[in-house]
Amino acid sequence: MTERLALVTGATGGIGGAVAEALLRHGWRVRGLARDPDRARRTGPDGVDWVAGDAMREADMIAAARGARVLFHGVNPPGYRDWRGLAVPMLAHAITAASGAGARLVLPGNLYVYAPEAGPEVGEDAPRRPRTRKGAVRVEMEAMLEAAAGLAHLIVRAGDFFGPRAPSSWVTTVLMREGRPLRRVVTPEVPGAGHAWAYLPDLAETFARLLDDEATLPHHLALNFRGHALHGRAMAEAVARADGGRPPVRSFAWALVYLGAPFVTFLREVIEMRYLWSATLQPDNARLVARLGAEPHTPLDAAVAASLAALRARAA
Repeated sequence: MTERLALVTGATGGIGGAVAEALLRHGWRVRGLARDPDRARRTGPDGVDWVAGDAMREADMIAAARGARVLFHGVNPPGYRDWRGLAVPMLAHAITAASGAGARLVLPGNLYVYAPEAGPEVGEDAPRRPRTRKGAVRVEMEAMLEAAAGLAHLIVRAGDFFGPRAPSSWVTTVLMREGRPLRRVVTPEVPGAGHAWAYLPDLAETFARLLDDEATLPHHLALNFRGHALHGRAMAEAVARADGGRPPVRSFAWALVYLGAPFVTFLREVIEMRYLWSATLQPDNARLVARLGAEPHTPLDAAVAASLAALRARAA
């Protein structure tokens, strides 16, 4: 087996790209799977060895994983379309590929697997009883890892992603308006409710530090990443500060979402996940801190400013 080779799927996207960069910094050789390797070389992280392939084709995954010590599964279905029909087969192919290569399969988890009553502080052993379809799919995916005989895996669960490489996050699309001028900052939180946010460079550094000691990790390991555990409008106010404090903070127009939901699949999915903005679900990271000593953490204002600057650079 090639020493310290990681296959990263989804390396042109948010979490996959951030993890690829972190692993490269830590001395790993990183292989990326892309349908268009030439485009991936232009848009993805520098230093990745790109190979042609599609996560929806099992043979491509098996070929790409040969010699890998780690398979980071960072690919997601685009938007909210056919989530189960795409996410489950892609993970099944990743399991087959990792098992064949003798690699540890690494999955970025989220809080969709928990119902509101699991909070406000959520430990790794909290019951996974989601009320949403997307949450049920995530529980099914985690169960697939647990059921795969002989497969070592690592799951790190975190809140909503944001960062320089977070093209489809709430912060990117709603709070920061994809780098366009901010006339206002709209926020969906219920006043007083807590919400967990994961700055991707910090989360990716966490994965890299854990994988540096991959050989010592338990065969099956799930950990929580706390990130920025904020309340009320704290994230929106940080975005406004990053823009010079000029744009006012306003409440998200949920009424318009409900009006458009009968006609737009994405809006129906947004409504289904609305509970995450009214129920406090903060990940308890005590086990992660016990293993690493400390969780990588960039101060909120610095993380938001870097994210907004990167969005505007891309928009320009």
